[in-house]
This record gives sequence, C-alpha cells and structure tokens, in this order.
Amino acid sequence: MKEQDAYILGTDQEELHRLGLQHQVWASEAHKGWELAGFTAGQTILDLGCGPGFCSKELAFVVGNSGKVIGIDRSEHFINFLNRINLQYGLQIDAVQADFNDMNLEPNSLDGMYCRWAMAWVPNVKEILGKVKQALKPGGKMVLHEYYDWQTHSIEPRKAGIEKAIAGCLQSFKEQDGEIDIGRELPRIFEDLGMKVTSKRLMSKLATPDNLVWQWPKSFYHSYFPRLIDAGYLSQVDVEQALSDFKDLEQNKNTTLFCPILIEVIAEKV
Repeated sequence: MKEQDAYILGTDQEELHRLGLQHQVWASEAHKGWELAGFTAGQTILDLGCGPGFCSKELAFVVGNSGKVIGIDRSEHFINFLNRINLQYGLQIDAVQADFNDMNLEPNSLDGMYCRWAMAWVPNVKEILGKVKQALKPGGKMVLHEYYDWQTHSIEPRKAGIEKAIAGCLQSFKEQDGEIDIGRELPRIFEDLGMKVTSKRLMSKLATPDNLVWQWPKSFYHSYFPRLIDAGYLSQVDVEQALSDFKDLEQNKNTTLFCPILIEVIAEKV
C-alpha cells in the first residue's frame, strides 16, 4: 500500500497538525471513555488506528511504566512519528505499522482497546473487532468512538455554498468501502461477537467562531474540500464558494456549527 493511500486525508505535515488540533477538541471525551472502561496502571492497552499517536502517548501515561500501549496504524509516517514521541518521553509504547487485516495480536494479552474514527473506513468491522476480542483477556474492554449520524453536520445561518460542499463530503464517505455512521451499528456487532455492551454515550460539539471547537471543522474543510475536486464531487468554483461562505460565517459572532454527532460504545469480553 502506498503512503498516500494510508488515510483519507493524507499523512503529511499539514494533516499531522490537523490531527493534533482534532485531538485537543476530543481529548476530554477520550479520557472519560478510558475512565469508564477502567483503564489503569499496569495494563496493556491497544490503540487501534493510532495515527501519529496523540492518544497512545496519553494512554502510556495512564498505564505507566508497569503497563504497555500497542499502537497500530498502516501509515509509516505516523508510526515513525509515534516512535519519536516514545523515545522522547521514555514511554512504554510498541508502535506497529500494519493493516488491521494483517495485525498479529497474542490471545488473551490485552486489558483493553481504544479506537477512534478507524472503523468507519474498513469494510469488515466485525472481523477486525473479532480479532481484537480474541486478544482481550476476560473482562477486558473495548472503547470505540465513531460517528453516529454524519448528516447532523450543519451550520446556522445557512449558506448554499458550504452546504453543497458538506453534502459532497458525505457523498464521498458513503462511496468508500466502510460505513461512515458505523457507530450506530456497534452495539449489534458486539452482541453478535458475544460481548457485553456496558455503556453507550452520545457525544456532540457545538462550534462558534470564538471557541477552539471551530478550528476543528475549519481545518477539515480547508484540507478535504479541495480533494473533492479531483474526485469529481465538487468543482473548483464550488470549493472557492464554500470557503468564501465559511469565511463570511466566521465573521458573524452568532454563527453556530453543529459538528457530526458521535457515539461512544464500550463493550466487555465475558
């Protein structure tokens, strides 16, 4: 697999920065999920689809020197970045470059797993989670954060240009191999795997031009809208109009942007 195909938004320096910003917006929700799952010192936790490892780093502090984090991602650039973080901070992280289909996990070796926005991009979610289940110890838990309904993504006041571009994003997601709203299917998938769902929690973010959350969709629009030109979902004029609309909205202190709603699902191996 080529590096440029490792992730829908790429793996370059610009995307690395965007992912760091994204993590700042969602870090508190990640920590809440880990707390609900009982992640603690001495455990071995898998960060599935770890990207550059912003969560892996924080999980490594949670499990401490007596524990371990295994970060798996198919991007060589991201795994190299995580290895540098691991070396710099002296953490207990095993950074592994692998496709989920090819990953080797030792049976009954994991106390937990965390996954954020990775299952939306794979066609065989049940199979992948089944592999993780086999690696979990009895009582081990998976914490997943995925989209529940991407169509909730909306802005007020409404502008035709930005709405068209958002619709183009959704269309491009729907035509990927995975399911963008996989979050709503996770409870059923876990039941099919014989796991016990212990928690379901919706997570929402409302962005306004003066808060940090605003920077998350802004960075996404500037990165992803132009990619839709070559893919045929938008024209150059469409993208220019959408970004112009967004700039106008950013000057209006009354603008609100409802980010696509997510769900946290926690399941236990029984």
